[in-house]
Amino acid sequence: MTINIPLRPKSSFDDLGFSATIGAIVKQTQELYLSDGIPWVVGYSGGKDSTAVLQVVWKALAGLAPEQRTKTVHVISTDTLVENPVVALWVTHSLDTMAAAAREQDLPIVPHRLTPAVADTFWVNLIGKGYPAPRPKFRWCTERLKIKPSNTFIRDMVRDHGEAILVLGTRKAESSGRSHRMTELESRRTRDLLSPSQSLPNCLIYSPVENWSNDDVWTFLMQVQNLWGHSNKELLTMYQGASEDGECPLVVDSSTPSCGDSRFGCWTCTLVEKDKSMSAMIQNDEEKEWMLPLLELRNALDVPDDRHLRDFRRMNGSVQLFYDRPIPGPYTQTAREDWLKRLLEAQVWIRENGPEYVRSLELVTLAELEEIRRIWVVDKHEFEDTLPQIYEQTVGEKYQGSSLDEHLPLGPDTVDILRSVIGEDRLHFELVRELLDVEQRHRARARRAGLFDSLEKALKRGFYESKDDALERANARLSAFEKRDDDESPTDLDIADGYVRKVNGGSAQ
Repeated sequence: MTINIPLRPKSSFDDLGFSATIGAIVKQTQELYLSDGIPWVVGYSGGKDSTAVLQVVWKALAGLAPEQRTKTVHVISTDTLVENPVVALWVTHSLDTMAAAAREQDLPIVPHRLTPAVADTFWVNLIGKGYPAPRPKFRWCTERLKIKPSNTFIRDMVRDHGEAILVLGTRKAESSGRSHRMTELESRRTRDLLSPSQSLPNCLIYSPVENWSNDDVWTFLMQVQNLWGHSNKELLTMYQGASEDGECPLVVDSSTPSCGDSRFGCWTCTLVEKDKSMSAMIQNDEEKEWMLPLLELRNALDVPDDRHLRDFRRMNGSVQLFYDRPIPGPYTQTAREDWLKRLLEAQVWIRENGPEYVRSLELVTLAELEEIRRIWVVDKHEFEDTLPQIYEQTVGEKYQGSSLDEHLPLGPDTVDILRSVIGEDRLHFELVRELLDVEQRHRARARRAGLFDSLEKALKRGFYESKDDALERANARLSAFEKRDDDESPTDLDIADGYVRKVNGGSAQ
């Protein structure tokens, strides 16, 4: 009887042995560091790959004489503000420990916690502007939350120094796609060990563990002490029990896949069918049950059909058709107010029922609440100004935001009068509300430039008697468009109003 024993996958440590292999990588990193004055930027997510790379760099710098440490190594970690809270707390603590250890060891390592601009955060876009929860074909979050903060930092480095070297934990063993991209970039190398960046000019990429397997990474982390004092065994504990073993790398372009399946993704991610990592954390550790409200809110965002929560008009007020059905637009005012209430309820519940280390957890910051409020009142003309009331009723505390009196020329009392006159006709109510708000704002100005343009935009958005009326008009416009001669180009008005049927595939979000 023949027994086939599966062969152990080849390790990067097989040829030279563990110690010699690590020594060679550290020496290679030292030589690359000393070869020029180009600053280094290390991408750090707190996961296993980025931790391994940072340990290699740290070990390399620690092995140099003080006079050789001539350039700063910037460690950047992007916090989307909707990271898995357990991981976010871990990474924040790691960065604090790192900064203290670098000062104590006299190493030129400076950690940076990057966050998106307030106008780009997840909740400002979803609750404020009404963007629907992200989908694979409407992935509005990655650019705003991850790419822009890291790319802004890197471009600043390039602007100040002419070039920058990114030190990343990307590995060929992560996926066949990643292996193909890395191999392709290797062929375009103009310097040994440094590949060009696909999206960032004057940036070169150094991937010291590019040929390591998952087992190699864990072997290294378990056998080599973390030199800034963070426990790699605790990191392993975070990974244990998870259904996936991936992590979010430094994201610098849109080709990077969603991190929703990973231990280190956003808890709001709807780009995947299920948040496996958070579910696993809750299932495998009773102390993590405080995250249940987050999982429930994430699942509420991820509904197959959310048309009942969204306006039938697009963001600019136009009605666009996709096979005779309107392409839904932003979340309605009622839906946005409900999302805010649910988010604050989750925050309150976690603070009251969670362990001590999450008693001050902030799911949405005051700066975000202020921007959401401004968008509602100023941009969307919702001068009811309901955010402070929702906050105080849900949280049980006085809202600490600034006054918006100068943006409330009419005030909530006018809403009661409007509702009593107009009744339940939502479209009519919104139109009159916006017209009154626009006129009142311009009345206080010395010059009323732009008044008629604003009134015209309001009339276009609220022109319809009802949703059925809007669809009837859209179909009529579409029929007229389709009767054009083939050689007749659509007018600017046709394009702007969006009365174009998509007949070659695609989807509508």
